[in-house]
Amino acid sequence: MGWTLGRYFFFRYVAITAWFFLGIAALIFLIDFTELAGRTARLPGFTYAIALTISALRAPMLTLQMVPFVGLFSAMAMLVSLNRKYELVIARSAGISAWQFLLPACIGALAFGVLAVGVMNPLAAYGLSRSETIESDLRSGYSNEVTAAAVPWLRQKTSEGDTIIGARAILSQGLEMADASFFQFDGDGNIVTRKDARHAYLRDGYWELQDVTVLDANGSVSRKDNDRIATDLKPEFVQDRLAQPETIPFYDLPGKIAVARSFGAKANAFAMQFDSLLALPFLLVAMTLIAATVSMRFARMGQSGTMILGGIVAGFLLYVVSVLVKAFGVAGLVPPVVAAWFPVVVAMFFGVTFLLYKEDG
Repeated sequence: MGWTLGRYFFFRYVAITAWFFLGIAALIFLIDFTELAGRTARLPGFTYAIALTISALRAPMLTLQMVPFVGLFSAMAMLVSLNRKYELVIARSAGISAWQFLLPACIGALAFGVLAVGVMNPLAAYGLSRSETIESDLRSGYSNEVTAAAVPWLRQKTSEGDTIIGARAILSQGLEMADASFFQFDGDGNIVTRKDARHAYLRDGYWELQDVTVLDANGSVSRKDNDRIATDLKPEFVQDRLAQPETIPFYDLPGKIAVARSFGAKANAFAMQFDSLLALPFLLVAMTLIAATVSMRFARMGQSGTMILGGIVAGFLLYVVSVLVKAFGVAGLVPPVVAAWFPVVVAMFFGVTFLLYKEDG
């Protein structure tokens, strides 16, 4: 296939992908803004400008989760449009095989995945972390809700005794807590002091507490602007336990994994996030091959709806399997590298096998 035709197919894929990506990003932003405004509109200090800012910062990360479907739908739309205009028919009649005119789409999918991982992910990680900080400041003191997925409880042992640490929100990649509570125990396991802090920061050898309310064993309450609690916890261990892997940029993940493992932490969540991002460009190529299995068949009266629906279902099942295997990788039941690459390899073999059977017999 000549350079001119290959470039035409490539830019056709790029244009359709860009429109799909922008449309899904706008839809995600509107849905997230509506949901966020409904949850926070009654909080003191709420303004629509703050809600718009939070949603705009979170939208890149939410859109990044939809990238595999963008790759699937854009490849299907490209091939269907080429079929309807008889362009694929003419290309085939000129002796161009399916492998040749699918190559530009696969290259486009691979480039789209590289841009998503190398450019969009660091920006999305920063935006998500920043949006959590803004929303935490908006909610501070007005909500004690925490999610189990955030793993917001820690237990530390020092020479001063045991301390259980909890928080409403985990910020700054696990090194900052909002509306944190520290329960200090004596040697017999009795609570001797409870300290509630508006903000808590992990420093070298201690927790720095700000705007603290202290409740002792006698029931007396006092307030402090600042306080300290000794700790032996290392930042790498706390990040492994508390930080969301999505808030760590792709380029920082290998260092975080190496340091966390040097302290004895498994870092499965970080390793799974890194391997998943590494496999994302090839997952998009697999999505393109799946789209090709259902979108290249010529139909005079239009593409078969059943075939298109089958492609969407196949892509959805691939995504579900990827999420399921990813959960196994985070739990340590499957090595993260296997969990990240297994769905990609299976999908690629399926697409290549089907196309070989249909095209080459």
